[in-house]
Amino acid sequence: MLNSLFRYIWKRSAETKGYWLTRYVFLRLMGLMYLFAYLTLVFQGIPLLGENGLLPATNYLNAVGSNFNSKTDAFIAMPTVFWFSFSDTMFTVLAWIGAILSVLVLVGYANSIILFILWFLYLSFDHIGQTWYSFGWEMQLLETGFLAIFIAPLLDMRPFPKTPPPIPLIWLLRWLTFRLNMGTGLIKLRGDPCWEDLTCLLYHYETQPMPNPLSAYWHFMPQWFHKLGILWSHFTFLVAPWFIFGPRKIRHIAGILLVLIQVMLFVNGNYSFLNLLAIIATIGVFDDTLLKKILPKFITKKAEIASEKAKLSGSQLVISWILMILVAFLSVPVILNLIGPNQYMNTSYNQIHFVNTYGAFGSVGKIRTELIIQGTDELFINENTVWKEYEFKGKPGNVYRKLPQVAPYHMRLDWLIWFAAFSNYEQHPWMVNLVWKFLHNDEDTLSLIDYNPFPNKPPNYIRVEHYLYNFAPLDDPTGAVWKRKRIGSWLPPLSKNNQNLRDFIQSNNWGRYE
Repeated sequence: MLNSLFRYIWKRSAETKGYWLTRYVFLRLMGLMYLFAYLTLVFQGIPLLGENGLLPATNYLNAVGSNFNSKTDAFIAMPTVFWFSFSDTMFTVLAWIGAILSVLVLVGYANSIILFILWFLYLSFDHIGQTWYSFGWEMQLLETGFLAIFIAPLLDMRPFPKTPPPIPLIWLLRWLTFRLNMGTGLIKLRGDPCWEDLTCLLYHYETQPMPNPLSAYWHFMPQWFHKLGILWSHFTFLVAPWFIFGPRKIRHIAGILLVLIQVMLFVNGNYSFLNLLAIIATIGVFDDTLLKKILPKFITKKAEIASEKAKLSGSQLVISWILMILVAFLSVPVILNLIGPNQYMNTSYNQIHFVNTYGAFGSVGKIRTELIIQGTDELFINENTVWKEYEFKGKPGNVYRKLPQVAPYHMRLDWLIWFAAFSNYEQHPWMVNLVWKFLHNDEDTLSLIDYNPFPNKPPNYIRVEHYLYNFAPLDDPTGAVWKRKRIGSWLPPLSKNNQNLRDFIQSNNWGRYE
């Protein structure tokens, strides 16, 4: 009986029809996903991680490297190409290589070699990313990208190559989709009581890290709407994932529900590329019978022709089965984490971030506070000092400024300032370095923000103020988006001549200015 079962599974995994369009859509979306990820590195990497960045990667590599006897040992423990060389030029070149290869995959040309380069380069950046890359979707991108390496053919770059997509990899995408959604659903039930009493959405749209243009509209919806939304969320994340392993029609319905909730999340907030990544994994739930009804005829026709001429690659099928066995082994701690009483969210169990545990918004803030950075060019500070505010590209600041739509692009500095508002500068020392760079009008750092109130000459003093923010009514006659109230000082006024500040910058090996 076991022999018959194995033969049936092997036969199903050796099918040459059914998932050509699935692979086509999955890889195109992976190209789009990688493009956003690498463009973030191109435009934000040097100010954040460069040789003079807010958290220089060289400092981090030196600190971590001191724990190993050789660079080879360090590489095995934390794989990154930057162990062997690091410079701003190298960083930028590799980021652009990633962006260019992403475009190549996006337009339809992908194979295992290209996808391996994209995956390994991003792993290299992630391992030196420090707090800027502490988000769960980084490991999610790496896990999805690792699976993509084996879904694509080894050498053939054509959109519809001669070898069919390996079916075991489609199953692994579904297993990833299951873990993503179940982790998100369970962490809500175990995290914040407001998910149980159906009140979380009364606050969430206002207090989320980076609201978008529609967030205020969602916030002011009636209470019954918010409670219904939470019930729908619980059903989608906790019930629907079980059906993605079922018969075709039921599986497709479950997949559509999982995609729809990610679309809804996308339109009510800026969650970086979290939603796009979840949708990409869910593509593995669908097969060609559904996708051919959605995609243009000229694409579906090519898939049909390729399917008729398909030649199964035995070596690729064997490798895909080996990968399945590896995933089964690596899934043991993930399953124990999901069913255990103390669930961890967004945790990796190995250095290549493969087969992780996920989750999102296990707790929801009930109030929104913002850190507002202000400067003055006056020589002396008193109660009449005029302070001018720096404006960021994504985070709230000016109460009249319209909220932007930036996702799936990721404003890393804006997100981390949102986290910093929950604590103090001792827990986020890079904020002090940010002030230091503003005091010198550092060109790279200023590229991360939207408005510098001192374009011609750096300010003499900078301070960081703490404010309480609430959405203004939708029909506010002043046109304001926010109402705000000062809580107090988060960081007192500092000048570049402040000896404590200079000592702090020097002790962290951050300063290059006199």
